[in-house]
Amino acid sequence: ISRYGGADPDNAPLHELGGKQWQTTRRKIRDNLHDTAAELLALYAKREATAGITIAHDPAAQAALAAEFPFATTPDQQTAIDAVLADLARPQPMDRIICGDVGFGKTEVAVRAIHAAASAGYQVALIAPTTLLAEQHYHNLQDRFANHPLTIDSLSRFKSAADAKRAIERLKAGGTDLIIGTHRLLQKDIQFKNLGLVIIDEEQRFGVRHKEKLKSLRSDTNLLTLTATPIPRTLAMTLYGDLDISVIDELPPGRKPIETYHQSESEMYRVYQFLERQLEEGRQAYVVFPMIEESEEESMRTLDEGFRRYSEHFAHRKIVRVHGKMKPDEKDEAMRSFVSGEAQILLATTVIEVGVNVPNASVMVIEGANRFGLSQLHQLRGRVGRGASQSYCILVTGKDLGEDAKRRIAIMVETNDGFVIAEEDMRLRGFGEIDGTR
Repeated sequence: ISRYGGADPDNAPLHELGGKQWQTTRRKIRDNLHDTAAELLALYAKREATAGITIAHDPAAQAALAAEFPFATTPDQQTAIDAVLADLARPQPMDRIICGDVGFGKTEVAVRAIHAAASAGYQVALIAPTTLLAEQHYHNLQDRFANHPLTIDSLSRFKSAADAKRAIERLKAGGTDLIIGTHRLLQKDIQFKNLGLVIIDEEQRFGVRHKEKLKSLRSDTNLLTLTATPIPRTLAMTLYGDLDISVIDELPPGRKPIETYHQSESEMYRVYQFLERQLEEGRQAYVVFPMIEESEEESMRTLDEGFRRYSEHFAHRKIVRVHGKMKPDEKDEAMRSFVSGEAQILLATTVIEVGVNVPNASVMVIEGANRFGLSQLHQLRGRVGRGASQSYCILVTGKDLGEDAKRRIAIMVETNDGFVIAEEDMRLRGFGEIDGTR
């Protein structure tokens, strides 16, 4: 309706259109919905009629893997794991989405699926939207499977051309059990010997054309999709009605809710004082600056000015910065310094929005918070609160805020519930096109 409601020259609401205009508009809406529904039904029917790769898991091996998990699984998490393992054992291809809030343990669901597929002799591809997230998965999964005979490889821009070529050859020959990378894994030169499972992390971060390539996998490949955009259960069933869904909406035990505060930029000295107290206790902090879409140069000046400011106030601390214009090896070195604890403060743009996991980081300062959307703010806040310590998120803005910005900030201060935030974000921003590219 929103797509066709403004079709007439005066952008009149549907109920104000004349009889002929209304009939034309209603026909367009009906035809559009019919085409979308038909596509979804055809895809679902094809998947149900397709003979997929059946992957049966070994209960004893899964129990041993579960025993190595350092946390207790939540009921939602266990339900999702059970559903995924049951899907893999069916004769039809799996197509399940795991929808959960940031830090709620979706990756562990993927771990159990990877183990089941690799143990049965099949290859697994894990596709992430950014190199940073792909590399983090690579290192984390190497640790997680340290006691298991899985051969894990990665394909990203951090690899030299020679290393990438060798990785592609190993994959084609069947020498790799799990390959982790970005959309590079969707290119034509990538061939698998025995692909049994594809895992897509943060699918909402891929472009529409990448999603079309991912969709082409759905008819005959076991597919598991992870999304940290917390979609309310009923809405998720509407948006993802052509596939199976598991929702994880329980905070893992032992985690403390993040405390969120709003602070005026005219009183930044209070933020600096609070930050120093946290650093004195051995904690680390993120400081995020907005990417200003109209001007990359202005964005860089904002980050450079912030680096100067924080360097003055925290001259005795090691500060590193990360942004999209850095060379890959420079960005990698800065992140390594922060992850290892060598650097206490990381200044960044939204390049760290997803994937970064540093349990010792207890403070997230978001400057210019009014320039971020609700989903971005929630994703950024989710970078802290991953350890046992109390964590904090400080939203810094100027005094002159529009009504929408005030509402976004108020929602962030009021709740940590990503599902509530997603509903409010939907109310403020509306939907994108179901069948288009916007």
